[in-house]
Amino acid sequence: MLWFETALLPDGWKNGVRIATADGLIARIETGVEPDAGSDRHAIAIPGLANVHSHGFQRGMAGLAEIRGPAGDNFWTWREVMYRFLDRLTPDDVEAITGYAYIEMLERGFTRVGEFHYLHHDPKGARYANIGELASRVAAASRETGIGLTLLPVFYAHSNFAGVPPVAGQRRFISTVDDFALIVEECRHAAASLDDANVGIAPHSLRAVTPDELARISPLAQGGPIHIHAAEQTKEVDDCVAWSGQRPVEWLLDNAQVDSQWCLVHATHLTERETAALARSGAVAGLCPITEANLGDGIFPADVYLPLGGRLGIGTDSNVLIDAAAELRALEYAQRLSHRARNVLAGGEGQSTGRTLFDAALSGGAQALGIVAAGLREGASADIVSLDATDASLAGRRGNAVLDSWIFAGAAIDCVWRRGHKLVSGGRHLARDGIRERYCRVIKRLTG
Repeated sequence: MLWFETALLPDGWKNGVRIATADGLIARIETGVEPDAGSDRHAIAIPGLANVHSHGFQRGMAGLAEIRGPAGDNFWTWREVMYRFLDRLTPDDVEAITGYAYIEMLERGFTRVGEFHYLHHDPKGARYANIGELASRVAAASRETGIGLTLLPVFYAHSNFAGVPPVAGQRRFISTVDDFALIVEECRHAAASLDDANVGIAPHSLRAVTPDELARISPLAQGGPIHIHAAEQTKEVDDCVAWSGQRPVEWLLDNAQVDSQWCLVHATHLTERETAALARSGAVAGLCPITEANLGDGIFPADVYLPLGGRLGIGTDSNVLIDAAAELRALEYAQRLSHRARNVLAGGEGQSTGRTLFDAALSGGAQALGIVAAGLREGASADIVSLDATDASLAGRRGNAVLDSWIFAGAAIDCVWRRGHKLVSGGRHLARDGIRERYCRVIKRLTG
């Protein structure tokens, strides 16, 4: 039995909240009650958030692409660094790096991750004996750390629009449609051994799949999430226009029956018409503000999109820095810098910016990862984050000011429960030491 002085429930902040769990779910919530003698007592509870977009293995290259090259650096030069890094990764390396990334996610407020998994083959591009070998390693990292998993195997066949052949650096990603069907099948097998894991699919991007391939692989989602990179870079937009006469998001909305099953990752460069159409579609915009800033991608028009009813989730993408609150902060701060204004994304006069951002990420993230019930409610997974009430940033804070101080003032996380199991205590994952040691050993070898 858990008891909190205050907790954020679907109908707002409540005091004296007792939460009973059973079989990983929230079985009963009572408010305005005193703790039982045997209750595990804590101060502040908020729901765990969904990380809608992660490439787990990229955590290992964080900080390795910050040296300027002879020409202007951008996403495309960063991508070459990434290709060189992954060329040396073994299955054990992938599991070790991903596991450490997942520990950091849990310590920083994420209780579920959407793994956009495109590393399928060995360093020479050959199939492993089990075509889903690396997907099984992602699942193993989820099992060891306890984070919830939505596994999104990626279909990647081409290097640019119109079916241009892949380049050498992409050899570990490439599949035929038939091979991809086998990968998806193996992903379902790997996920079956995990509590409440699910599987969707991820056509990598319109530059990596042809329209025919997109139509052929979409049914493999079997009603689960469909994620796709879209309009992250201006070069991508320009190349798409040259190929089709339409911009990437415009093409998807007109040709791919985009609806609430879909998550368009980044969707950075949108016209006003695309922004409104994406909001109407019911799809989720999967935003990764820290990575988008790190790569120099651009700024998503959230100030226009949210008032139109657009849905969004947040992700950590390249995992250069893993922190749910920092992603939300970066989302708002980009708007402030762009518009030279404050509290741009707050829902209206007198409303909390932190609460607006948190509510949007909670509901949109759940939708994007195929979670039926999100938040602290009966029947939902018992995925709970407690904030450290002794943190000076929370002194005197009540209600939505708690979220504002977590997001904008750096208040600390104390404990995290995933399906009712306490995985983080005192801000540290219970398995941190062993997983960190293995991660460091791998990184030292790879960078030595």
